[in-house]
Parts: sequence; structure tokens; C-alpha cells
Amino acid sequence: MAIRKRAWTTPAGVERTAWQVDYRDAAGARRSKQFARKKDAEAWSTQATWHVSQGTHTPDSQSITITKAAELWIARGEREALEPSTLAAYGQHVRLHIRPLCGDRKLSQLTKPIVEGYRDTLVDTLSRPMAARVMRSLSAIVGEAQRRGYVAQNVCAGVQVKRAQREKSKVVIPTKDELRALVAAAGQVAEPAALPLVLIAVFTGLRASELRGATWRSVDLKKCTLSVDQRADFEGTIGAPKSGSGYRTIPLPTAAVKALREWKLRCPASDHDLVFPSIAKKVMTHRYMTMNVLGPVQAEAGLMDVVGKGEAATSRTRFTLHDLRHAAASLWIEQRVSAKRIQGWMGHSSIQVTFDTYGHLFEQADQDAAVASAIERELFAPTSIQDATA
Repeated sequence: MAIRKRAWTTPAGVERTAWQVDYRDAAGARRSKQFARKKDAEAWSTQATWHVSQGTHTPDSQSITITKAAELWIARGEREALEPSTLAAYGQHVRLHIRPLCGDRKLSQLTKPIVEGYRDTLVDTLSRPMAARVMRSLSAIVGEAQRRGYVAQNVCAGVQVKRAQREKSKVVIPTKDELRALVAAAGQVAEPAALPLVLIAVFTGLRASELRGATWRSVDLKKCTLSVDQRADFEGTIGAPKSGSGYRTIPLPTAAVKALREWKLRCPASDHDLVFPSIAKKVMTHRYMTMNVLGPVQAEAGLMDVVGKGEAATSRTRFTLHDLRHAAASLWIEQRVSAKRIQGWMGHSSIQVTFDTYGHLFEQADQDAAVASAIERELFAPTSIQDATA
């Protein structure tokens, strides 16, 4: 690479000078880049020489902006038929955070220090979970541009926003007394679907989308099982489970089978033969299922919490459908069901997800068993020894 001082006169008659770096890229094409200061030209030349030798240099003239790269990334997501909720979240990351922060910058101008600066800005202005999601989206955008050949490397790789251990949300698990109250109340409210819905949620651990998409063909009342082979997204569109591990068959207890058998006789026919259809005989919305079915049940059971003070105080339900999913897992763990089987019943993609979410419950179950065994030894060991020596 060669660095030379360049002088010229503008059309307005003003004399200008700049330091120009002349070089050939990895393909042998002649390139040049100008700088106002010589030391900037020298610093860039040193870095560019290394990138050219490694095949990771992209000239500015061949690069695109982050905004354009984001459009290509979203377009690929649409071609890959990602769920509408996922695409909506990605679009929000780009529109509200990435484009205002760095949308006009060319990909070739990105460096690790610059990206680290973006990371710090996101952490300072957003919650850490949101900053982490936006940072992952930015890395995916640059990765897609790399795949298309618009940039030779992804300098965002490895730049992460780690959540502090204390910030990780805790799993909310209803107590057994709360679950009993919930089931009892479900049988008292006016909504006839409430009891089977609560029982299925508590004893199968289905996700809300899987509950909304469940069909009668997936329920085997003779074998006492419920199979998951589809789900409903937030727009009510029926599709495949969240992942390949989402396909599964879960055992049903007698109470759930009885409630389902009675509900099937009253359940209105629907477009997809749904177990829990809406009033319009279509897929029930998540909001309706939460507010109009589970909400009155919790109110009847006294499971409402007061939020705020004075005139601004309002009451809200204590548990979500996802909390009932956690309840199912905790009940299985308490019954000493193996972690691998629980992974399958929960539809987790890996055993690590199961342990990350419920590891403390497995440890507690092991400790409880150890305590019970110790008590047994203390209580019966002396008697056994006396019997043996008598």
C-alpha cells in the first residue's frame, strides 16, 4: 500500500489537501481511500494490509449500510417462513433501536471497538434483556450480509450482553394449595371450558399456543394421553410446534380425562375441531384465554394480587398460563420422574434447557430423598441391630 499527499482545487476555487492510500484488494482490483490526517491514513493502511492478506477486507464502494443489510435479513426471515411474532420482534429491533443507532454506517466501516460502543449504548438505554436481544439481531444482520458477500467478516460475533445472575427471572410455581384452589374454582365459574383447560394446563404443561391449537384428534380418552402436533401463533394461525422436540405425547390423569369427556359433549364445533375454540368457533386468542377464562377462575379462587396504592391500586391475576406449565414440571419432579422424560413431556429442545429452568427443583428432590433416607436409618437402624443380636 502506498500513502501520498493529494492536493486539488474545488470548483469554488478553494484549495484542498488529503492523504490518500492506494492499494489492491484481495481480488487484485485497484482501490483508494482518503483521510484528512496522515496518521489516520497510516493507521488504516496497517489495518487494511492485514485484512487484505487474510481475505477479510471489503472496500467501502462494495459495502452496504446496516439499514440495507437489515432489510435483506428481514426478507430472508420472510422467505424462511418465520413466525409473524418473530418477524415483528425483529422489525421492532431494527426500527426502534438499530436504525437510529447505526443505520447509516456502512458494514465495511464496522470494527470491534465500534460494535462494543454500540453494545454499551444499548445497555445504557435499554433493559439488559432487551439490549441482549437487539445485539443478537445486529449480529445476525451482519452475519446475513457476510453470507451474501457484502462484508468479509462479522465483527459483531462474540459481542454479547450478559445478564447478571440476579437479573434472571425466577420461575413462579403455584403451591399445591393454590393449585387445589384453582381447580376447585374452575369447576364453579360459569365458563364450562375452564375446568378442562386448567386441568390440562396443570397436568400436561402445554404452552399457551399449544393449548390454543389443541384438537380433539390429539386427545385419546381411552389411552388417557394428549399429543402435541401443532400450535396456534399470536395471530391465530395453526402451524407446526415450536421445534421438532415440540411433537410429543403426554399422559393424562383420570380427573383430566373425565373433565375432557364431559367438555367434549358441550364443546361447540369449530373450523379445526379445536378443544378450546373461541366464541366465533375459531382459534381462541391468548388474551381471551388469559383474561376471560383463567382470570375469573383466579378471582373465584382468591388468587388476585393488589398492585399500586390508594386510588391507583388495581388487582391482577397471580398466575399466567406459563406458570401452570411450571407447575406441571414441578409435580413431575416431585414424583421422581426422570429429567429426560420431563424434557420430552415439556417439549424442551435439550436436556440443558430442562436443567437450566428446573435444576433447583431436581436438587431439592434429591435432598428431600436423602433426608427421608437419613431419618429412616436413624429411626430403624438401632432396632434392626438389636433384633439381629437378640
